Amino acid sequence: MEYSTFGRHVAVDTWGVDFDLLNSAEFLQNHMVEAAEACGATVLSVQAKQFDPQGATVLVLLSESHLSIHTYPERGFAALDCYTCGETVDPQLAIDYMLAVLKPKSAYAKKLVRGMGELQVEEPKMKQIELV
Repeated sequence: MEYSTFGRHVAVDTWGVDFDLLNSAEFLQNHMVEAAEACGATVLSVQAKQFDPQGATVLVLLSESHLSIHTYPERGFAALDCYTCGETVDPQLAIDYMLAVLKPKSAYAKKLVRGMGELQVEEPKMKQIELV
């Protein structure tokens, strides 16, 4: 059996996000799991940490790799990233889902194509999605 090492890694810095959205590990955990499921990933486990006086980190371990967020509510900033191996799960869908939840005033993203030799850096095609 031949294995593929191909993977995509999308990293996004978001600014201008509401303090309360970034300061609830429980809220973020729920939406991060939904984002992982929305992109077709298999969730293996979740770790979440609420910091004092503010901030949160959530890591969703995927069969395909991971989805994570680190927040600085006092600055309206969140660092998001999603890495998935293989071609069947698109990490951009998870990122788009979280951007729809967080509604940042600005977002800066890069996509790395990994496992093919030299890293390829691309500008991801971010979509505006509406949550139902």
